[in-house]
Amino acid sequence: MSITSSNASLTLGVTGLFPVAQKMQGFAADDIYDTEALEQAETMMGVDGILSGGYVYNPVSQGISLMADSPSIDFFDRWIAAMRQAGEIYTAFGVTFLPGTNRKYAHTKGFLISAPIMPDAKKVLQPRKFTIRWESVLPAPV
Repeated sequence: MSITSSNASLTLGVTGLFPVAQKMQGFAADDIYDTEALEQAETMMGVDGILSGGYVYNPVSQGISLMADSPSIDFFDRWIAAMRQAGEIYTAFGVTFLPGTNRKYAHTKGFLISAPIMPDAKKVLQPRKFTIRWESVLPAPV
């Protein structure tokens, strides 16, 4: 079985704007998306040398890189414009499917926290990287 990323799919919806999830297309060649590692525990060492710890909840930041001419750029531009016009935040939901590992992940309650306004212009227009901060990203049944 191949673990290529070329067959990965990401669908995103935005409550009140895109109620039906849209399939993202036109990913950057070397960077489809990335997520940060999460701290799973908070620990504290007592003065007597005994370590204590507890589970902590943390949001998941996901960067999504799209080519400058990706048809999915419109999805993000419309999301940004709607928030600017309304002066309100819109929340996202989504699903990632990775056929190479036969795994699916459900994304809940996401906020668009950063977005380049336009692509950088070098020899060719550069990909744009959008960052969504999710309340959770959890494995889901395939």
